[in-house]
Amino acid sequence: MAKVAVFTETQGDNVKSVTLEILGKLAGQEVDVISIGEVSASGLAELAKYGAGNVHVLKGDGLDQYSPEGYANALKDFIGNGGYDYVFAGSTSIGKDLLPRLSSMFGAGMASEVTNFTMDGGSFAGTRPLFAGKCLAKVEVTGPKPHFVTVRPNALGLPESPTAGAGSKNDVSASAGQIRAAIKEIIKGASEKLDLTEANIIVSGGRAMKNAENFKILEEMADVIGATVGASRAAVDSGFAPHAMQVGQTGKTVAPSLYIACGISGAIQHLAGMRTSKVIVAINTDPDAPIFTKADYGIVGDLFQIVPIMTEEFKKLLG
Repeated sequence: MAKVAVFTETQGDNVKSVTLEILGKLAGQEVDVISIGEVSASGLAELAKYGAGNVHVLKGDGLDQYSPEGYANALKDFIGNGGYDYVFAGSTSIGKDLLPRLSSMFGAGMASEVTNFTMDGGSFAGTRPLFAGKCLAKVEVTGPKPHFVTVRPNALGLPESPTAGAGSKNDVSASAGQIRAAIKEIIKGASEKLDLTEANIIVSGGRAMKNAENFKILEEMADVIGATVGASRAAVDSGFAPHAMQVGQTGKTVAPSLYIACGISGAIQHLAGMRTSKVIVAINTDPDAPIFTKADYGIVGDLFQIVPIMTEEFKKLLG
């Protein structure tokens, strides 16, 4: 049995689902959850349901807003005194920024962007994609402990029968130390939808969308099914969508349960960013488009006719 810490981020009253995915794979280990900032009662209940033994909430001056130095300093002191064998976090924008810094502070090894792992006998063995997902590598971490691991959101899935933990909350006074670069203000985007990397359902448009205005039909579908809207590089390069929406090798790598590709031919660079989606639906006028070789379901036709029909059917289905 290993002693494991899982760093969680919160989103409103909820914890990010990647935390729950990680907890589900750590059944049988001694697991604590660490949060910087308050965790709501509902968030605490979720963490306990999926196996958190203790939930340590770090609070202190300089920790109200995320900063790489402040968070890393606070976590280093706490983790260093906790005797942990492993520290896990989601491969979110904060996780990608924070854990490499922490691992270097400890002079420890790290496995990033893991899409699956086991903890046999308390020893970690993970799987991570290489060369844009063309092959998978089996990885282990050696050297000084704690070892650090980031897990790609939506890659593990939630367990059907999680093992509950005590979920005991523990408020901890922490110090951010010296912060040389501080975030003064965070201005949220107009959309309240999840970031692409964390979304469970994604509807993406390609160059065939023709212009930015036409993305409204994808947004309408996304609103009905609770999805986030993405775009191919061709659509972004054409000025139809901002780079933050780009899925692919030079954009964001995603692993949703459902990926609906509208007017996307399926260039290898795009496939590299979404090939790990659980179910792929493709809509394209070209029956020979490469996207159909990867799609679970394909519709040959005009997206401007098909997408509105699908939206109406989703409305009927979802009430």
